[in-house]
Amino acid sequence: MGSLSESGLDLRQELRGIYAIWLRELKVFRREKSRIVSSLVTPMLWLFVVGGGIGATVGEIERNGHTVDYQSFIYPGILAMSVTFTSVFFGMYIVWDRKVDFLKEVLAAPMTRTSVFLGKMLGGSTDALIQVALLLLFAAYFDMKLTVLSLVGTVLFLFLLALCMTAVGLSIGSQMESPEGFSLIVSFVVFPMFFLSGAIYKLDCLPAWLGIATRFDPVTYAVDGLRNMLLPDMAFFSVAVDLAVLLGFCIVMVAVGTFGFKRMRL
Repeated sequence: MGSLSESGLDLRQELRGIYAIWLRELKVFRREKSRIVSSLVTPMLWLFVVGGGIGATVGEIERNGHTVDYQSFIYPGILAMSVTFTSVFFGMYIVWDRKVDFLKEVLAAPMTRTSVFLGKMLGGSTDALIQVALLLLFAAYFDMKLTVLSLVGTVLFLFLLALCMTAVGLSIGSQMESPEGFSLIVSFVVFPMFFLSGAIYKLDCLPAWLGIATRFDPVTYAVDGLRNMLLPDMAFFSVAVDLAVLLGFCIVMVAVGTFGFKRMRL
């Protein structure tokens, strides 16, 4: 009985620690209103400037006998792009927290590093979801026929992508000593993931090497999952495949990130 009581108490303590870290990240985000504004600029440029310019050149996108204009086609991909970049660069905060010694105080608290990682990951994912929620307000403009089911599915795929990419950013940030080093490594990781994801082009009729590369990119399945929810006629894989790959990648990155936090040196 005593051991069961202690384990229950430990679990409640870990959950309170996770919640405290999540709440701290949310409060930091709310104070930095410029992040919300700046996070909209790049997606809007892609949607209206790049999408409008390329769309005027390539015309409509056709798949399985259905057509859609180019701006609408890339809309799910830009949602994924916004979450991907916002989430992965959240890992920069680990570097800054270490520099100002805040991380030492957190790790000195009576909670495991796994809980610290989970609290940070949930905090970064929440920030990313809040920012991308503003882009979802433009769904009607791009002729997205949102239903309750498709909206729930869209949020689910965005949340899983946010968890994955926040874990990637935290994993890298936990091993970096400087913001400059973090930015350099993340750029080598996140840009290929975005450009190989099919966010701005169809996965049909690609060169063989590029088609293979896109299938090894987990962001591809997030983009395709969002298309399954918003533009089902334009999707390449099934919802089950998209969800399975994204869940698998999320589990792997949580394991990698937890291991990185345990080995992190202050």
